[in-house]
Amino acid sequence: MFVKKSKDKNTGRIYLTLARSYRDPITKKTRAETVESYGWMDELQKLYPDPYTHFQAVAKEKNKAEELQRRELTFTLDPNKKIIMGVNRKNFGYAIISKVYHELGIDTFLNNRKRYIRAEYNLNAIMKMLVYSRLLAPASKKKTHEERGRYFDTMDFSLDDVYRSLTQFNKYKDDLQLWIHEHIRANHERDTSIIFYDVTNYYFEIDEQDELRRKGVSKEHRPDPIVQMGLFMDNDGLPIAYHLFPGNCNDCLTLLPLMKIIRAKYALGKAVVVADRGMNTNKNAYYLANSRGGYIFSQTVRGGSDELKSYILKSSGYKELEGTKGFKKKSRQFTRIIKFKDDDGTEINAQIAEKQLVFYSPDYDKREKALRAPAIEKARDLIKNPGKYKRHNSYGAAKYVIELQYDKKTGEILTPAEMLRFDEEKLMEEEQYDGYYLIVTSRHYESDEWMLAHYKGLWQIEETFKVTKSDLEARPVHVSLEEHINSHFLVCFIALVIIKLIHRKLGRIFSPETIIENLSNACCTHLEENWYVFDHRNEALDAIGDAFGIDFSKKYMTHMDIRKALGSTKK
Repeated sequence: MFVKKSKDKNTGRIYLTLARSYRDPITKKTRAETVESYGWMDELQKLYPDPYTHFQAVAKEKNKAEELQRRELTFTLDPNKKIIMGVNRKNFGYAIISKVYHELGIDTFLNNRKRYIRAEYNLNAIMKMLVYSRLLAPASKKKTHEERGRYFDTMDFSLDDVYRSLTQFNKYKDDLQLWIHEHIRANHERDTSIIFYDVTNYYFEIDEQDELRRKGVSKEHRPDPIVQMGLFMDNDGLPIAYHLFPGNCNDCLTLLPLMKIIRAKYALGKAVVVADRGMNTNKNAYYLANSRGGYIFSQTVRGGSDELKSYILKSSGYKELEGTKGFKKKSRQFTRIIKFKDDDGTEINAQIAEKQLVFYSPDYDKREKALRAPAIEKARDLIKNPGKYKRHNSYGAAKYVIELQYDKKTGEILTPAEMLRFDEEKLMEEEQYDGYYLIVTSRHYESDEWMLAHYKGLWQIEETFKVTKSDLEARPVHVSLEEHINSHFLVCFIALVIIKLIHRKLGRIFSPETIIENLSNACCTHLEENWYVFDHRNEALDAIGDAFGIDFSKKYMTHMDIRKALGSTKK
């Protein structure tokens, strides 16, 4: 509330009133309504030496009293009042995302770059909208822009501005990743003694391929063109850097190019790279073994040499782990013979001192048999009813059927039904290795426990990819230009870093999915004047708020209080 002066146009006399300011929900402009009339200034001067100063003090006291009695406010509700067109419900949970976003200095990075481009739109405001929505309400860029009114932040830019900003973000994608890494290293104790690497891909529902979106081996067995993403994570599960590769690029060819980049720029030191068997090539092993860190890879058992298979199946040397049921392991020193042709055509012949650790898990044994069961069932059905199958729908089962041949053009089965037989020998060969797992390391002097503990950390990167594909809905991608695709994944990367930092700050007691769900539900509805009413609260949301200094327990808040809370996240 404040003292308002109104001047009479005819007499020039000044009339004093007590007014209250509020934001018009339709025009979004600040308006004032009269709370109390005081009278003409010249008449009030007979009672007070300085009426304006006097009533300013009165207004100040009334504001204090109102602040103290806020919980006892009474609203008069008009049953005939209509709902205002537009967004009446706003999100407040993004305050947590805003806090981490600004702690990472992303606003500073983008505002500094804006000085060097001719753009009237606000790069930082657009990035914030994209990141907030990627976490709380994933959608296309068009729908995200249409629903930007769900946030209290000022977002007065057009959809064209959003697409123009994607072009700019693409220019800064590498520098921004490094910027974020340096802020995490400075403020969040990043541990890069062990780093994890994996590759996944994202499909595009398009017919024509281009240089980036190419047909390749899809993780989801889809025929659509894909883009490959290689991602590095630190020992605590926080993303370090990512890079996109064409969809037809073999997984194993992505590791060294990206590793070279981040070793040079990110000051990783003696980092040991942990990756699955897809990265376990002679070339990757050679260069990582000769780096300052080394590697831990898984290695195929069924595709191994006869000598390796014999070693694995021999019962001698295994030790059962205490407190487990049937879990056993053994290890040995081994000399790995390296032969490959380098990029410049040079023949590389070398030896690597390696340690092999093989372990057997009854649970893994059961899991492998369960995963194989549908293919076996399909193979037996194919033999009985070959007319039901073609090449495209016999995936996984064909390898268990002897004499199976297809028509190259139609995909139809050419082999007469009476000649089809189930390959029992192949099944027995595969089953004898069920439950066995092999990992290798160039750090041959380390203990079995060290190898096993760090390799188990690889699951974090698999979970991270699940977050990007499910919670962040990084796919399908609703942009087509390569620079816009790059910026889309940059937004996904930033959102991923933020949710992982929130997850860690909370001691990992709540899953990323739970955190996102609660922040998305932390919404309020405009009630009357400047007041908003909240309707979501639980233990998880309280814990999130406590960790970041945001109070989610209040049922009612004014627009000013909400803005103050949001403003505190930007310091």
